[in-house]
Amino acid sequence: MLSGKTALVTGSTSGIGLGIARALAEQGANIVFNGFGDAQQIEKLRIDVGDAYGVQTAYHNADMSKPDEIEAMMAFASAKFGGVDILINNAGIQHVANVEDFPAEKWDAIIAINLSSAFHTTRLALPGMRQKNWGRIINLASVHGLVGSAGKSAYVAAKHGLVGLTKVTALENAQTGITCNAICPGWVLTPLVQKQVDDRAAREGLSNDEARRALLLEKQPSGEFVTPDELGALAVFFCSPAGAQVRGVAWNMDGGWAAQ
Repeated sequence: MLSGKTALVTGSTSGIGLGIARALAEQGANIVFNGFGDAQQIEKLRIDVGDAYGVQTAYHNADMSKPDEIEAMMAFASAKFGGVDILINNAGIQHVANVEDFPAEKWDAIIAINLSSAFHTTRLALPGMRQKNWGRIINLASVHGLVGSAGKSAYVAAKHGLVGLTKVTALENAQTGITCNAICPGWVLTPLVQKQVDDRAAREGLSNDEARRALLLEKQPSGEFVTPDELGALAVFFCSPAGAQVRGVAWNMDGGWAAQ
């Protein structure tokens, strides 16, 4: 379905971003990976995805907190593939502390990576999408783009902002072939969440399985994690002809979290 298209997925060397990159590659999209990690492992991942799905792949190590590196990454994608048809803004970091204890540098970093980076990639991708009159911008927000949680002021603020950016981008392109939507996952067992599980297990003297279960049932009524594969399937739907009039939504996939 996406043969001949190019998808750039930020934060795609693991977790949700990798799941979405694989799903898009399975539909024939070329993939530009981005993220941190061991260089040899990333190169193997890039080659393996390309071989598995018969697509072209590339990697750029842009630090998503730095606008000049984001510009370099977008220029790299344009030079290699002629532009970005599908933009997945997934890069994100987390820090947990009450507002009065929240380090200012952590606030700035979370806003830069979780929110401002999506503005920079979007502004740079839109001119090329307008030329083709086709594009898909998918922002990985979070259920925290819809509701709040104590201790997560910067993350919640950034994700609410990302939902707002999604709506404005969708409206500005409403009469074009470019759509912009947000996906709002609940708990997904990523390295970020596993760290919260590990911390809870240590703090409360629980086994890892008990800590996972306790974390889930506090917020996510299904008691099950959302998977990267499920999120990838939703991204593919947004990119399909059936998703052409899905514009400006914040689509939660959260096991019932926001329904409470």
